[in-house]
Amino acid sequence: MLFSYFSLKIVLQLSSTNKYSSYSDNDLINTFLEKDDNNIVGILYERYGHLVLGLCIKYLKNKDEAQDAVIQIFTGLMKDLKKHKIEFFKSWLYVYSKNFCLMELRKRQSMLKKELELKENVHLIMDFSNPEHLNEKEKQIVIMEKAIELLNVEQKKCIDLFYLKNKSYIEIVDMTGYTANEVKSHIQNGKRNLKLKMEILINEDPNK
Repeated sequence: MLFSYFSLKIVLQLSSTNKYSSYSDNDLINTFLEKDDNNIVGILYERYGHLVLGLCIKYLKNKDEAQDAVIQIFTGLMKDLKKHKIEFFKSWLYVYSKNFCLMELRKRQSMLKKELELKENVHLIMDFSNPEHLNEKEKQIVIMEKAIELLNVEQKKCIDLFYLKNKSYIEIVDMTGYTANEVKSHIQNGKRNLKLKMEILINEDPNK
């Protein structure tokens, strides 16, 4: 990640006076495919980086993580622009960035889903392999977020810290002031209640 970050920073420094700055998005992409000049990605970042950051903050709910995601997204463009036929870059970048955020959320939630013992034939399982299923992925993530919000304060805090923030029991004890036994109890009870609340929300969803 450090290599990618500093590689992109260098590209951004060079792009501010780049001769391609006046090019349209499509001309930039065509030139990138022809010349493999990474300065072009820096120009695209200057044009759309703030929009991607806003999108990442919306989904990841954390500014530092969102900023890191933006760097990863634009670093990924150096490879992925060569793999896709792009007609409208701004729209494509929105979907590309959105899918990246959803994949990040899926990584956070994978352990929690496993421990909730969700089965393959229920709506809680997400298929993140198909980019056409973005709306379904979003809906399922929203359901989990809503269910977490319905937990009591202690359970919500411990579930969020343990599963979504990857904190250890010891770190949660230090951060919350709860005892180790209380943390364990809040997580166990929170998992049970979370599963029930998610199932209720799914059954109430008219569009499922």
